[in-house]
Amino acid sequence: MKKHAIAAAVLGSVLCASAFAQQAEEGSWMVRARAVHLDSSNGDSTGLGLSINDKWLPEFDVTYFYNKNLAVELILTVPQKQTLSSNGAAIGSFKHLPPTLTLQYHFDAQGFKPYVGAGINYTRLSAVHLPAGVTVDRNSFGPALQVGVDIPVAKNLYLNFDVKKVYIRTDVSAAGAKIGRFKVDPMLVGVGLGWRF
Repeated sequence: MKKHAIAAAVLGSVLCASAFAQQAEEGSWMVRARAVHLDSSNGDSTGLGLSINDKWLPEFDVTYFYNKNLAVELILTVPQKQTLSSNGAAIGSFKHLPPTLTLQYHFDAQGFKPYVGAGINYTRLSAVHLPAGVTVDRNSFGPALQVGVDIPVAKNLYLNFDVKKVYIRTDVSAAGAKIGRFKVDPMLVGVGLGWRF
């Protein structure tokens, strides 16, 4: 019985030492590449029944760890073209570039690394093509919420699952008068790979 207890204690010490060594080897930076599905909430107070298409898009982020639990993440993509519809019929299009910055808390867990985050999104609309006399505000600021997990698959390499709720809204005007607000407010569900260095 004593031999089993000693063996278990030695094994536990080795595993703890290995875990601490792995943690010590982890760098302060992490980069991830994700495939993300954008699902718009399409909230509209204009009376025009506005909506945009859902789509898959590429996403890239850079994360800096202040310590093992606290990190800041900058989330980037390329300008995304969206079709704008009114009551299901396409009426125009625009591109949006939505960089997002979040402050994250990474939980201590064995075998995987869950995290939550909150921050701010800035979205710039460009290449706007709408019916004559209809305009939208080109800039949007709003909060962003995030939850995700990094699962180790190799040294410094992680499989990542990530879900974000981002608040993107624009005022819509016709003939110079505001007629309402269009709320894109997408849910973004992503999967990808991360590298810690």
